[in-house]
Amino acid sequence: MLLLCLSCKKERDDKSYKVAFMADVHLQDIYGSFSDSDYKGVLNPQTGKYTLARTMQSQLQSTRLFNENYFAFLSALDDIASKNIKYVVLPGDFSDDGQMVNIKGLKRILEKYSEEHNINFILTTGNHDPVRPFYQEAGKHDFIGEDGKQQPIFSSEEIYKAIDSNALAPVITKDISKLGYEDILNELKDFGFYPKQSDVYWETPFTNYSYDNYQFSDALKQADLSNRNYKIPPFGSKIPDVSYLVEPTNGLWFLAIDANVYVPKDTTNYSSASIGYNNVLTHKKHLFKWVKTITERAKRLNKKLVVFSHYPTVEFNDGASENIRMLLGEDKMQLHRVPKEEVARALIEAGVKVHFGGHMHINDTGVAAIESGTLVNVQIPSLAAYIPAYKIATFSSNEIEIETIVIDSVPRFKELFPLYKQEHAFLKNNDKKALWDSTILAAKNYKDYTQSHLKGLINSRFLENDWNMPFTQFLLGLNKKSVAEFVSIEETALKDFDDWTGFDMLFDLYRLRSADALAFDDIGEKNIENYRSIMNSYLIHFKEVNEPSEIENDFLQFCIIFKRFLNGAPSTNFSVDFSNSKIEIKKIK
Repeated sequence: MLLLCLSCKKERDDKSYKVAFMADVHLQDIYGSFSDSDYKGVLNPQTGKYTLARTMQSQLQSTRLFNENYFAFLSALDDIASKNIKYVVLPGDFSDDGQMVNIKGLKRILEKYSEEHNINFILTTGNHDPVRPFYQEAGKHDFIGEDGKQQPIFSSEEIYKAIDSNALAPVITKDISKLGYEDILNELKDFGFYPKQSDVYWETPFTNYSYDNYQFSDALKQADLSNRNYKIPPFGSKIPDVSYLVEPTNGLWFLAIDANVYVPKDTTNYSSASIGYNNVLTHKKHLFKWVKTITERAKRLNKKLVVFSHYPTVEFNDGASENIRMLLGEDKMQLHRVPKEEVARALIEAGVKVHFGGHMHINDTGVAAIESGTLVNVQIPSLAAYIPAYKIATFSSNEIEIETIVIDSVPRFKELFPLYKQEHAFLKNNDKKALWDSTILAAKNYKDYTQSHLKGLINSRFLENDWNMPFTQFLLGLNKKSVAEFVSIEETALKDFDDWTGFDMLFDLYRLRSADALAFDDIGEKNIENYRSIMNSYLIHFKEVNEPSEIENDFLQFCIIFKRFLNGAPSTNFSVDFSNSKIEIKKIK
């Protein structure tokens, strides 16, 4: 009997599990339907289908795609199914603003893949699901309508205000309102948020049973949302916390942290949760205590622990956040979302070694080390932005091996292009100021399409919001000759650089920030060598400048930022090794 038990323990210790992570899907159900309106969407002349799609103009002003990510999501799920992966984590922003039409669409897709491929989906919430903790009336002005016009869709006539004289009359449906926790969890209860009979174990920060005396009936009763609230100052508001721990199969624990914090503005209005863990530190301290009990129990019970939430827990700019602040100022390039060092310290002290997060739509690995331990934060890219990818993590006894899968081929990604052509034609004849660059419709594949989206986003939003400064005009005016002269390097040292402009370097900065090493092929080896030559030469040249100008100081910070983005921790295929007392990250080819 003793030998048998030892054998079982060894088998449990040696078993490995593959888990796929798909963050920031931002699903909009473009082929959904409204329960209280006959409106079906706009007719696509190519497919003959009615479509609830947003305009290309709106996509090029947003950090995420609204439409084509629907097809990318299906392609990624097909890829996961083909790899026979049975656990898929969606760490937040799985919907586009938590509307019922999109939540039901997501539910339909997850149920299909669960039934056909036996996939177990495990979710946690992000700041877009829910947008606020409780139900709110809402709507969008920018759906594509008949003849390429804007079609407003709102949940209430009272909140609709016309902003475009050319827009069609609004469609009114409650299915476009933004749901709160209760309605979202009611629809998605089978994807981790509530216990299932098949689970080995399930708990929340508020349950009062133990692993040894676990009963499904008791867990189901305590899982009621009325039992999962905490008080938040200054008004003492009660807000749900839907964090949970689930063991869907013996030996594997998933810790889903609800890091949404909605700080009350008054008794009925709340701030966005987009800041993430910085507010968890001050408003949800109970989570850190609970997490510590879980890491201790996981170790004692030989459970492989998968820790995830929507938000990053470690600085995600490869150490360049302070340089970004010095160059652009406070709160530019989403600096307000950078977690404080205290966040990593709190999680390390709670026993967390590796955390998987999303929110930023970037591919990155962040590492925080203090005297008591190390935290590795794995940033999952978004399928709705450059670079579209998901990650596969293999959890074994002393190591987590991570692989990044780029979704470049999406068979149906051009399905809505006829509607965009109608939109473009309408704007060309009626509103040229809002006209967008139609070359995005020439994209060869989905990855190329997301690159064009990023370039359009820089032009339509980032240049005005983050780079509205004299240095930008200098940067955009650079060419091969002028940059060589500015950094004191011979033109001949820059190979295949004749058509290069300063905008290319800005674009490549954003590609690196978004994709890390996954952008190297898109930028090109020769261009990367040229950038290294430019930066190295300038750093030497700058030391010889006695009184640098504002432009020279700005270019220095720009070079430091660029160089740090080029040299981040391994983020494509790598492993996190726990076999020694010190955590090691190893790059895998």
